[in-house]
Amino acid sequence: MSETSAADGPAEYDVVVVGGGPAGLSTALYTTRLGHDTAVVDRGGGRAAMMLDTHNVIGVTEDVSGNEFLETAREQVKEYGADFHRDLVTDAERTDDGRFRLVGNEGEFLARRVVIATGFSDERPDPPLPRTGKGLHYCLHCDAYMFIDRPVYVMGNGESAAHVAMIMLNFTDEVDLLLRGDDPEWSDETDERLRAHPVDVVEAEITGMEKGDDGWLNGFEFEDGEFREYRGGFPMYGSNYNTDLAEQLGCDLNDDGTIPVDDHGRTSVEGVVAVGDIVPGHNQVPVAMGEGAKAGIGIHYDLREFPRSLEEIRENGPVELDETPALGARVRDAARTFEGALAPPADDD
Repeated sequence: MSETSAADGPAEYDVVVVGGGPAGLSTALYTTRLGHDTAVVDRGGGRAAMMLDTHNVIGVTEDVSGNEFLETAREQVKEYGADFHRDLVTDAERTDDGRFRLVGNEGEFLARRVVIATGFSDERPDPPLPRTGKGLHYCLHCDAYMFIDRPVYVMGNGESAAHVAMIMLNFTDEVDLLLRGDDPEWSDETDERLRAHPVDVVEAEITGMEKGDDGWLNGFEFEDGEFREYRGGFPMYGSNYNTDLAEQLGCDLNDDGTIPVDDHGRTSVEGVVAVGDIVPGHNQVPVAMGEGAKAGIGIHYDLREFPRSLEEIRENGPVELDETPALGARVRDAARTFEGALAPPADDD
């Protein structure tokens, strides 16, 4: 299926996933392959799309960019029968019939289950800054390997900056903590620990930057006239979680802005699931994919028609053959022609 527009009126689905990153696409893959009409509504961009190279994803080589990784995932999900809408969802509410109404800039969607996979945005420090992926990095667990035995900076003045600076000593003996003219805001205990580690705390503001011919950072110039060499580093200024839709639907939030969920991504609001960087845990592509898989399976448990309970059978009688198979129409049509099928089944009479 190609990318579609929902401008002609509400598009109805079993599941609508808001956010097209690794978590959202993995959720959509599972709900689609498990037979539920699914749509992904994605505004574009996101942290995964920013990756110049893909790290720590088994089976995906380093030369694959984030955009290439996501495009492959989108095509997989669409081939299984899901729809993909390029849109920004701005409003969400529960309807009188228990479904969810999602309104975007381009269209409107109705769903029995909604998955929030909208992630967060990193707070960027002020320039001068190197290009993201060429000296400016936001994922310690992804990118620390790249800086083994290389000079590294950590930028920030809070608890997280001080701790990441100490952590980077596991990878290199050249770690600077750049305050950029700000006063430290970490605790006295953290200060004592930091001073006991060979981390150079640089108070002066950055006034200039030097890059190599390959586009990678060579180092920063400081207002005191000193030039320090760095291969790259990590800004630690916090995150802004994209929880507008979750708040509109009444979901509980943690103090840090994340959405609390159970083991299958279920939020405090029945029918609303959250996955990926917007929930507590490690912000890693494989972790997000695993959360999406579990969320998709959990949604399937909630939505699948069979087996019916004894209570339903005793009240309504046995399952009739013409009630099966209980698949969404889009999924069934796609499965009939999927290239991995042994042969397409005959058309229904």
